[in-house]
Amino acid sequence: MKIAVASGKGGTGKTTVAVNLALSIGECTLLDCDVEEPNIHMLLKVDNPKETAVTVPTPRVQTDKCVLCQECSAFCKFNAIFVGRKFIIYDQLCHSCGGCKMVCPTKAIYEIDREVGTVYESTVGNLRVIYGTLNIGEPVATAVIKAVKEHGTTEGTTIIDSPPGTACPVIETVHDADYLILVTEPTPFGMHDLSMAIDVIRPLNIPFGVIVNKAGMGDYDYREQCEKMGAPIILEISFDRKIAELYSRGVPFVKELPEWQERFKELMAKIIKEARNNV
Repeated sequence: MKIAVASGKGGTGKTTVAVNLALSIGECTLLDCDVEEPNIHMLLKVDNPKETAVTVPTPRVQTDKCVLCQECSAFCKFNAIFVGRKFIIYDQLCHSCGGCKMVCPTKAIYEIDREVGTVYESTVGNLRVIYGTLNIGEPVATAVIKAVKEHGTTEGTTIIDSPPGTACPVIETVHDADYLILVTEPTPFGMHDLSMAIDVIRPLNIPFGVIVNKAGMGDYDYREQCEKMGAPIILEISFDRKIAELYSRGVPFVKELPEWQERFKELMAKIIKEARNNV
């Protein structure tokens, strides 16, 4: 079973929820697909992980065969290839579809494996922890996200920490999840971004529920707003000084607040039931 944890914005507590849920339920796989800024490994104190390079096929040209016909540049919708007096490839714009190689009439284009990131894998207690990093300067995160998920393919339960926002990296992360947890804050800004996230995931037909982090902060009526959006609240994490202090020290709060471990176990039971009913 795959459970993805996402939000419409950064800083809402996605990683906090993912880590504490994983620690509460016991043996499972925990993936960090926020490859531009992974941090699960810091909360879990991952040491000496196994590293695997992530590569993508990237076109190159044999100049002695190229006749500068421009078939490849006309095909590429991402403007990764320019053909004028010479052939130019912009690696960071390439989406590795292989189309330029297919349409080249002289077979002048071939592909190399270009490194774009790294996947790290380790074990912490009874958790299998996998996270990825996108190389600096690389704009397309989806290749590394795919690699993290491929390394995490397993039977049993998988918890996935998604990138923030509502763009392509989020869709790549959550599209095959059995259940989606959306984490938000009890503020107008938090509700606005939650509504954006819901608009994005509804067409995917994934059952979802909302966790409100820092519940009790201020007097904003977030429950009414969630009801209007048709977004069921499945858990509220209180705006608690002890939880904040533990987070500031990099300590998952279920380790020192056992009552929260029980709440996450109960939450997991509800999620499993709803996901099965949705099949």
